[in-house]
Parts: sequence; structure tokens; C-alpha cells
Amino acid sequence: MPAHTTNDAARGEAAAPPGTGNAETQPAHAPPPSAPSAPSAPPAEAVAPLLRGIAVLRRLTEADDGGTLSLSGLEKATGLARSTVDRVTATLARMGYVRLDGRDVTLAPRLTELGNAYLAALRLPALLSSRADALAGELDESVSLAVGDRDGIRFIHQATRRRAMSLSFRIGDLLPAERTAPGPLFATEWTEADWRHWHERRAADPEDRTFPAVPPRERTTQDDDFEHRTAAAAATDCALDDQLIEPGLVAVSAPVRDPGTGRVACVASVVSHTSRHTAENLRTTLLPRLRSTVTAMENDLRTAPPPEPGTPRSGLATWTTASKHELGREFIESLARGLTVLTAFGEGRSALTLTEVAKATGLARATARRALITHEHAGLVRQTPDHRFTLTPRVLSLGFPPLSRTSLPQIAQPHLTALADRVHESASLAVLSDSGEEIQYTARASTSRVMSAHITLGTRLPARSTALGHVLLSLPEARSLGYALVDEELEAGLRSLAVPVRDREGRTVAAVNVAMHAARRTAAQCATDILPPLKETAAHIEADLREAGRFRRVPLT
Repeated sequence: MPAHTTNDAARGEAAAPPGTGNAETQPAHAPPPSAPSAPSAPPAEAVAPLLRGIAVLRRLTEADDGGTLSLSGLEKATGLARSTVDRVTATLARMGYVRLDGRDVTLAPRLTELGNAYLAALRLPALLSSRADALAGELDESVSLAVGDRDGIRFIHQATRRRAMSLSFRIGDLLPAERTAPGPLFATEWTEADWRHWHERRAADPEDRTFPAVPPRERTTQDDDFEHRTAAAAATDCALDDQLIEPGLVAVSAPVRDPGTGRVACVASVVSHTSRHTAENLRTTLLPRLRSTVTAMENDLRTAPPPEPGTPRSGLATWTTASKHELGREFIESLARGLTVLTAFGEGRSALTLTEVAKATGLARATARRALITHEHAGLVRQTPDHRFTLTPRVLSLGFPPLSRTSLPQIAQPHLTALADRVHESASLAVLSDSGEEIQYTARASTSRVMSAHITLGTRLPARSTALGHVLLSLPEARSLGYALVDEELEAGLRSLAVPVRDREGRTVAAVNVAMHAARRTAAQCATDILPPLKETAAHIEADLREAGRFRRVPLT
């Protein structure tokens, strides 16, 4: 068996880059969902509704249908009573973490704020992702960054190439260490206890059925195969995946080490297909360039200035109290406040004391303490020897993988539907074509009127003849007013009002409009009746886009 060390990072977690705290403040090593032993009983001070809410979010994350389950499906998957499922999902919907659509529950982009809190505290995506993106472009291959999660790994960044055969893992996906290229590199730092846990998990789940992100294992391998790969990784400081996940997929990995401790902060991988490279060919042709990028990444960690602590959201405790008064029994205040605790962490706030958590959230110390105890039991938080708390990679299990694939049209659709229902007119989202001369409709919500604007998705129209185009082209009048109103320029009787949708950097990336027959409202009535809810809808879309796009590029189409 490979040699083991006993430090915290050696258990398969990411070491902190400079400015994020010492090794004692690194993520915890909580049992993964695949742990074979029976789960331990919650501590007496654990918040039961919070544990139920976490269970609901995890089941939605693992759902086959992209983060959607029916209420009855959640009842079956969690083992909770239907009345409990109804109250939990109502609370999560109030928080903006899920959407309720009839009998279905769907994860909502706002939920990514929990995973974003972990990624911001970690700092690695912000510091290293541009290097990974540049390498992907140079090699024309997919490049990923991963951190360890006890005996598994989780991706924290993906730079993929658009091909028919390309990498399909999502940020936050949990993979068994032994079926990946990064796994042996993390395993070089495992303790005896970590190896024992890994052997137990392998014996209980030989086909990896409890890892939904990977296909079931088609052929079993001996445990000593991974041990030999780990020993080789320790000797060569690199590792290969030769079709371990599925036929055709190959990868080569190298560790990015914390300059201060020498421990593995994360692992960078180049991923390809056997039609382009064999695993050994990756080692001989692409590994040198990967190592060069890793050296640059380690220099970035060495020279990064200490992070400036961001300002946590304020008024959260007040908001939960107000929601309880408004919704009554259907709103579970302890669940909302418990999840709010996770948002106390972030850049410059990677390790917090109980007092700091309470101050950041506006919660009483006793309330914050019980929430932290609950999160520690669930594997989302770890308490360090100096009595500080840190988030673990397990926070990414709360909805982040399916939501990391969300596009702007998917973000906008429920907001467009709500707008169309509110104003009883058709609403649309459009982007500017590459030529800059046309707009392309990417999302729509129609009404049931006998006469209404009807345009199919994908339709392209001249930009200068539409309100959407006026906004996207930033024409002077639209820029000064903040909206565009077009009267019967595209078609007789058609009146359209549009406003911009901006990304995190303030760039106009899309526009949203309401279109109607000119006989239904005058131009002045459009400004008074339609413009306010239209701007409100654009603001909701922008808020979701900012959260979803904090650590990844959200596709516009």
C-alpha cells in the first residue's frame, strides 16, 4: 500500500492557496453519499428540518431529469412524509432555490449561491481558471481542475471543446477517485483511515452505483491496481486515466501544489478521446505543456494578494422572520436560516468563528451554532482545531452540478412565463447574431389570446426593425431611455417594448420584450403598464444570470 501522511490536506481535500488560511482551516472529510456504513445518528442539537431540506436538495441534484422531481417522487426518494415534502419545497421556493410547477419541483439558479460560497472561499477557480482556459485553447482539448472529496474528486472548473465527442462532466460532480486521473494524485496524501474507508466503499459498491455522475463499472478491478497507480503517481508526479470511466475517454493529470505547504491544492487534467490520443500519447505529447501551465498556476498562487473580504448579504434573519409571518406554517424558518449560514462564507471569509458567522447572517449565536453543528454532521462544514468553521467540497452536492449546465434561455423561461401571465401579452428573449444585423429569439412565453404575437424559437429578424434589436445595438435613444419602443416598423399593428439584460460585468448580452397588437395599448400606456413589470423581469433574469455565471460562462443560446 502506498505511503501515507497524516496532515489534513492528505485526506484528499484541496489545500488553501495563499491568503485563504493555514492547513488547519481546510475543508472537512465527511463520508460521501456512497459511504457503506450506516449513517451516524444526528447530534442532539442538530436541526431536523435543515437535515430534511438538505436531503431534498441532494435528491433533486441526483435526479435524472436535470434537477426535477415530482412531489411524489421526492416523497419516495427521501422517505419523508408528503406533508413534510410540501413544507420543505414551499420554503425552498420562497428562498428562490427551487421552482414549483404544478406537481413538479425544479432546482433554480439562485441555489448556486451555496456552491459559489464554497468556490469563492476556495479561491482556486478565480485564480487559476484563465490558465486552464488558455491551455484548452492552445491544445484544442478539454482541461479541468478538480479537488479531492475524501475518496472521490469533484470538478471545480471545466474548459471544454465543442465536439461531438467531448467531456460531459459538470462542475461539482462527484467521481470515485480510482476511476479518474486526478484520483491517484490525491490518494498519495491519504491516511490509513482514508484507505480503510476506500476499501469499505469499494466492497459495498463494486459497480459504483452510488456515483450517478459515472456509468456503472463494466469490469471490476483489484484494489491493488489503484494502489499501484497511486504509487506511480507519487513517483512521477502525474497520473493517467486510460478509459477507466468509459471506453474512449483518456486523460493525463498533474498536481497544482500550494507553494506554502507543498500539498496538493487541486489537480489539472487534459482530457481527450482515443480517436485523437492514446493515454500514453497524452503523457508524451501533452504532459510537458500541462506541467508548464501547472508551474504558472503555482506561481499565481504564490503571488496572489490576500483576498479582500466581501460583504455578506444583510437582512437575512429579518427576511426569514417576515416570510414566516407571511406564509405561516408552510414556511420552515429553521431550514431557511440554516441554509443561510452557508452564505456567510466567501472570498476572504474561508474560515469563520461562530461569532463571525452569526454577525454575517444576523442570526443569534445559538441559532448559528445549531446550524453549523447540523452542517458538520451533513459533511458540508468542518470545524478546525482553532474553533473556526470552513465549507467542504460537499456543498457542491446541493444542486450545483445540474445548474452548472444552465443556459440563459433556461434561466429566463420561468421569468418570461410569469411576465406573460401578469401582463397577458407575449414575452420573448433574444440575442444579437454574430453578424450584428439580426436578432435571434431564444426563449418565449405566449398568451392564450386569439390575436397575439407568434414567433418560433430560433427565428431571426432585422435588428433595426425591432425593439429588441434597438436595445441590443445600444442605439442612442434606447441607451438614454433604458428601453426601446417600436411601433409597427416590423409589421402593421405590432407594437413592442424591450429592455436590456446585462451580465455580471454590466454588458448587454440579451434583451427581453413584450409584444402586442397596437390597438390594445397606446404607447403611453405601454410605458406605464408594461415597462415596470418588464424591467422587473429583466432584473430577475439578471440576478439569476449573475449568480449562475459567477464561476462559469453561461451559454447565451
